[in-house]
This record gives sequence, C-alpha cells and structure tokens, in this order.
Amino acid sequence: MGGRLELRISADDVGKRVSVRSLTGSGGTGPTFTDTVGVLTSWTDGVLSITRRGGQSVRLEESALVAGKVVPAAPARRRGPAATTRELREVAARGWPAVETARLGEWTLRASGGFTGRANSVLPLGDPGVAPDTALERVVHWYGERGLPALVQVATGGADTDEMLAAELERRGWTAERFTVLRTAALAPLADREPDPRVRLSRRPDEVWLDAYRRGSSAGSSEDALKVLAGGPSVWFATVPGDGDGGDGGADGGSAAPAAIGRCVVDGRWAGFAAVEVSPERRREGLATAVMAELARAALAEGASAAYLQVESGNTDALALYDRLGFVDHHGYHYRRAPRDRART
Repeated sequence: MGGRLELRISADDVGKRVSVRSLTGSGGTGPTFTDTVGVLTSWTDGVLSITRRGGQSVRLEESALVAGKVVPAAPARRRGPAATTRELREVAARGWPAVETARLGEWTLRASGGFTGRANSVLPLGDPGVAPDTALERVVHWYGERGLPALVQVATGGADTDEMLAAELERRGWTAERFTVLRTAALAPLADREPDPRVRLSRRPDEVWLDAYRRGSSAGSSEDALKVLAGGPSVWFATVPGDGDGGDGGADGGSAAPAAIGRCVVDGRWAGFAAVEVSPERRREGLATAVMAELARAALAEGASAAYLQVESGNTDALALYDRLGFVDHHGYHYRRAPRDRART
C-alpha cells in the first residue's frame, strides 16, 4: 500500500471503496499479509465485509487489520472507450432485449421464458421506489407467476454500482452465481484486416445458425430465444459455413453445421458482440477473429466506434482471445438468486 502503515478507515466508511492490508498468518520467515481492494459493505461485530471488483465478497476480522484507507470510487481507466457503468448497462439491455418487461421504480424486471440470465433477471438502476422487503417480495412474486427463479443482476467494480445491494441480498440469503465481466474496446482495430469471404452476414438467424448457438436450447422456447436474439436496434448475424455446405447458407435446412457463428447489435456508437461460437473441430483457425472482424466492419459502416461484450469470468479461452483483440475490463456483474423458501412464496 506504500508509505507508513496506518488504519484510516472505520465503520463510518461503509459504502466507500477501500484498500486494506490484513494479517493472514506467520511462519518461519515472519508474518504474512494480504491486500484487499473493494467496496466496504459492512463492519459489524468486529468483522468487515468487502466486495471485490469481480463481485466476490471477502470477510475479514477487524483484529487482523494492519492498514486501511479509502481510495477513489473508480480508478482512472488508461484504455478502452470512455463510458459510465450505467450507460453500458442500458446499452447492453437494449442489445439483448427481454420478451417481457415491467417497471418497479428504477428497476426493470425482465422475462423471456428462461432464455439466458440477461433476459430473465432484474436490472436495478436505482431506487425501486418501495421498501427493500416490499421490492424483493414483488420481484419473487412476478417471477414466480411466470414459473421462473427470481434473479437480480448486480454490477460491481465501477462508480455507482451495486455492491451495497449485493451485500444486502447476500444477508437475505440470495446466492451468487455466474460471475461475468463486461469488456470494451475500440471498434476500428477489430476490422483492420482483409475481408474474409468465408463469413456471411445476415439480418436474421436461420435454423442452422440457431442450432449452432448451443445456449439457445438450454432453456426457454425457441420462439423466446429468437425474439431475444433478433431484438435490438440493428442486429447482424455472422456464419462461417461448415464443411459440405452447398452454398445456400442453410436455406434448405439440410446444410452442414456452421464452422462458426456470431452476433452483433449496433446502438449508436456501441457495437455489442455476443454468441461467438466455433465448432470444436475448427478451433485455432482464426474463425472467431474473422467473424468479429466482419461484424465490426458492418458496425463501422453504421457509424459505431466502440465495442463491448460480456464473458463469464471462468471462460479463460474467450478471455485470452478478447485480450488479443484489445478488450479491457470495464466492470463486472453477477446474479443473485432468491432462496428457495422465498421462491415458493
């Protein structure tokens, strides 16, 4: 942490971003320490809870603290397009639109028959307009009526994100799942390569494309999936035909499975990438990069200049690819699921 070690935080700093050093043990070489940076979400009965940038919660004994200080709410970003967390959350929601929505104050309840967490969770962008207990009861009831689990998508790691909401949900027994990072990049470099004639673009996904999107059959009806995938301000679909494709792009429904697919939605200056899939036997051929390049070219032609995508934190292959393409982390998010006893009420 640099400089003289001092403990300069207290329970009055709950809700602020802090950096702390704590004692973790001792051995033959002396004491060992660990540093934790995140939002201080509680300080009760001698125990601190800090939510890290990625959304994971860390509990520390007050007696183990050796230093601590308040740090800026959001560190300066050296790379990536400038954007607030709220702007990107709103853009991402428009780019992956739910089939059905309802408002609860500044919260948006989204449902799409269970097709993906993004289209079947609460997007909290402020005050729900009612007491917390009432808000959560209404959320559980609304999703229960549709036969869906109650999920809240909480953002972390940026200015004005949901660390305090995440901590409150955790205290109420809402479990955390599917940790994800939203990443951004300049759009033009993605398209800075020769056009690839293998990649075909279309405005609607055909059955071959939908079959290749593995998550499309994991939950929800195909009708709901199509509404979500084809929704958004200006959507493009990319396909690299598989071996044996007769050149009709799947129009007869009998073509080989695509070697690769992808989706891009253009919304003002933003181009959002999703559903980039490569068949296992065709990996390491640069197909994912080719798909993104052609989609980026289409987005640039519509006036977009910045790119974003969302990838689960444990998907190391995808993270490595996006690192090479210039994407950097903007903020994280994960889902909080209602406890089963609440889900049944």
